[in-house]
Amino acid sequence: MKSVEGSKMEVSTQWWILLAVSLGTFLFSLDVHVVNLALPRLVEDLHSDFATVEWVPLSYSLVLAVLVLCVARLGDLWSKKWLYIMGMGAFTISSLVCGIAPTINLLIAARIFQGFGAVFIAVLAPAIATEVFPNAKRGLALGIITSTGWAGVSLGPTVGGVLLEHLGWRSVFLVNVPICFIGIVLAMLTIPRGSSNTARKDFDFWGALILAITLTCFLLGMTRIQGEDLDGNITWVLLAVSVMGCVSFLWSQKQSDRPLLDLSLFRSLELSLSLLLSSISYAFSTGVIFIMPFFLVLVKHYSEQKVGLLIAVLPILAICVGAVAGYLADRFGERSISTIGIVLLLIGCFTISTFSEELTVKGYVLRVLPYGIGFGLFQAPNQSAIMGNVPPQYLGVASGLWFFSRAFGQVMGITLIGILFSRLSASQLPVDIPFSATTAPVEALVFGEQASFRIICVLLVVALVISVFLWQRRNSAPTHL
Repeated sequence: MKSVEGSKMEVSTQWWILLAVSLGTFLFSLDVHVVNLALPRLVEDLHSDFATVEWVPLSYSLVLAVLVLCVARLGDLWSKKWLYIMGMGAFTISSLVCGIAPTINLLIAARIFQGFGAVFIAVLAPAIATEVFPNAKRGLALGIITSTGWAGVSLGPTVGGVLLEHLGWRSVFLVNVPICFIGIVLAMLTIPRGSSNTARKDFDFWGALILAITLTCFLLGMTRIQGEDLDGNITWVLLAVSVMGCVSFLWSQKQSDRPLLDLSLFRSLELSLSLLLSSISYAFSTGVIFIMPFFLVLVKHYSEQKVGLLIAVLPILAICVGAVAGYLADRFGERSISTIGIVLLLIGCFTISTFSEELTVKGYVLRVLPYGIGFGLFQAPNQSAIMGNVPPQYLGVASGLWFFSRAFGQVMGITLIGILFSRLSASQLPVDIPFSATTAPVEALVFGEQASFRIICVLLVVALVISVFLWQRRNSAPTHL
């Protein structure tokens, strides 16, 4: 595949553009993981519970998953620059509303709008970078974007811990506002307007509507499983509607002359399985970051500032290897490097499952070390494989598919790992005592954490088998578009 703009643009200009989109990625990632650290505080300050507060990160990820393909298609039709700036503007306003929200319901509503802005940032950043960088530097550029995202993840817990202890949870949202303004100005000055696909201006509105209904029903149905038994009527109705919607969406895309999603892209086994691997890896990573604050605060009784510093170990490790992983992928092949990453993720998942009440800071760092390095080695090469397996006119859709796999994995990770953690912990309590994360005995929380991550190891074994298969397939019969 040949980069559309990369061969026509000065090298210095390319790097300024990369700086602009990396800053947006940084802001997006910063906000995601600051919120996870604040969850135990939100339970108390907003007089809520574990299941309700879970919707603060979940609603954000749900909006990302629902809208990502629609935004990706718009990115192929219209100017990526102005869509990206619009997303930054929405992100700024919603961050302000989150910071002043007096109730948990308004906070969740503001997070939904924040997800709307974030989806434009997250989807279009790698598409813009892929468009302006030549193939020989694509892995490096995407690796830098990935590392910048992890920089936001690492600063989120560290800065967030300080803000939570000294200024309260509202400050973790309000701090985004001035940084967002800087990001908007930089994007306006550096990113070119680019070319739009004038030959295909029709947007598949009905396909987008069917997809939004389908994904909303499915994700709501999955999240309701945590709060009720499987015989809940509403849950089954939502899941049934999602199945019918999926069939309808696929049929509509096959019949449409201007589909929202060109199904022929999935003829590439490399693309399809790479997207699956992305979902599995992000489900695991989200589960780690979601459960970790509860474990460190409620089991180890660490301060929020200390918890922030400990959680920051994970993204710092990923930052250190992210850009290097992109370079190695360009030189030795995407699949070989990403497979090594999955092996380390599996090892990290097992070591994290050995957390106990006697866990020390040194023991924590040693146990999360494989996870942080593995995630950094996996993400940039796998994303490069996804972006490199589509024609140039579908860069927006490819970026959207990658981010959909990420958002879908995050939603499923929060939901399924939340179910595992809460129900496995509750299994250690008397039948007549309802589970509450803030009041449950330490022994129950430790059992829930250990059992949850041992189950996750099974998913990562499946991911490893898929990755080895793709590695062998690439070595035996390499394909190039």
